[in-house]
Amino acid sequence: MTGATSVLIVEDDYKILRVFSASLEVEGYRVVDASNGQQAIEQVRTQNPDVILLDLGLPDIDGLALVPTLRSHTATPIIVVSAREQDADKVKALDAGANDYLTKPFSVPELLARIRVALRSRAQVGSLPRTTISFGDYRLDLVGRRLWRHDRPILLTATEFKLLATLARRPDEVVTTSTLLREAWGSAHQSKKGYVRVYMHSLRQKLETDPARPRHLVNESGLGYRLCTSQ
Repeated sequence: MTGATSVLIVEDDYKILRVFSASLEVEGYRVVDASNGQQAIEQVRTQNPDVILLDLGLPDIDGLALVPTLRSHTATPIIVVSAREQDADKVKALDAGANDYLTKPFSVPELLARIRVALRSRAQVGSLPRTTISFGDYRLDLVGRRLWRHDRPILLTATEFKLLATLARRPDEVVTTSTLLREAWGSAHQSKKGYVRVYMHSLRQKLETDPARPRHLVNESGLGYRLCTSQ
């Protein structure tokens, strides 16, 4: 398994850990594990995993408090896997630095898909900064501040561009509403969630073939939005 992509599973329930480990190892991943927060920090320092799967219900520290600590040690993608269904917990985890959030129970294929997305994100972070991002028929020029569909320019307002660029810099990841508000309008407008809905509606009218069934600008209910690049 030397050289295999490594996944750190932070989970104190041995039965769940065993299921996750077996499923990942069958797919060729190298699994390391931790049963509490302190072990997780040590594994990040010594093992440098490629992806972290983090349960929130740990015996020594709440997972929500652990996310920013892990983030201070590594840029490795963090996928929260938790039975907590409240939107508030999901938003806190994402705002604290998690890249994705899966609510238990979920299927193994869905977990594997989220890991693949996280690995693509890690590869992009490790490469030179991207100035052009493509999704579907579109090409977004972050430097020239232009959007093209094939060879035809799509006119965006300054705010629409800021929103789309914020999503494009984290492709296929959930970007919380508070992050979008901060990037597009500034930290003084954190309570104006309606702003995001209005402008995302406008962006969908310009980008989606069927705005009522968006393929690229996908709403994650109660959390924010995701720019799907593989649709």
